[in-house]
Amino acid sequence: MASGRTAVEPRAGRTAEVARGLAAYGLIVRMWVRSTLAYRTSFVMMAVGNFAANGLDFVAIMLMFSQIEALGGFTLPEVAFLYGTSGVALGLADLLLGSIEGLGRRIRDGTLDTLLLRPVPVFAQIAADRFALRRVGRITQALLVLGWALPRIEVDWTVGRVLMVPLMAVCGTAIFAAVFTAGAAFQFWAQDAAEVQNSFTYGGNALLQYPPTVFAKELVRGVTYLVPLAFVNWLPALRLLGHPDPLGLPGWVDFLGPVVAALMCTGAGLAWRLGLRGYRSTGS
Repeated sequence: MASGRTAVEPRAGRTAEVARGLAAYGLIVRMWVRSTLAYRTSFVMMAVGNFAANGLDFVAIMLMFSQIEALGGFTLPEVAFLYGTSGVALGLADLLLGSIEGLGRRIRDGTLDTLLLRPVPVFAQIAADRFALRRVGRITQALLVLGWALPRIEVDWTVGRVLMVPLMAVCGTAIFAAVFTAGAAFQFWAQDAAEVQNSFTYGGNALLQYPPTVFAKELVRGVTYLVPLAFVNWLPALRLLGHPDPLGLPGWVDFLGPVVAALMCTGAGLAWRLGLRGYRSTGS
């Protein structure tokens, strides 16, 4: 009986810690949202600016297709589908965890030490700090592009294929969230690696907006095996749209998004705990 209690107690402790973290995250987010909405005109202007800035990327794609009929074998609606699914996934991850990229600054100026003194998980405090509601502009713009693309792509819609679209958004969000977390964990040692992190998050999003067939196979292999961003939308989209896989992977690999997302989140969580445990205050 004693050994049974010993096995259960750590799990109960982790569950309680997660619950405290989620509760604290919600409270901090609510505080920042109320602060943001206190200046509604400023919020609307910033959200519209965010919407417009991201919309320029798709304008460039449309200008490109004014001169061509297909890009790497993909039509404009199919590229718009890639653009929308990637943008929604990154937008949600950025909204929920984007503030975590500022960890390096907190380490340098010593404000991370203040967070360590509070009886709340540090991850929840950093992720929710300065919650930027204006980032809904990116999500809205990506959703509009995705909504435009869905009725125009040539897909024989079934229940399974319809469910693939929201599943791609959920798995893609988790994958980008894992990259945000792993990049932040790396800053415990590098202390100034936000740009490296951005190259995998925002840079990865820019990559996934275009078909994998326009890139060298070495790059496609890199975002499939090393940093598996291809599972955000490339691989499931190839299955959905009926395009061949440039790497010739077995068809069942296209459905591994949930598994890859779970493994990446687990690995990112372990990296975060390792970095936090090794932290020895500012200047160390």
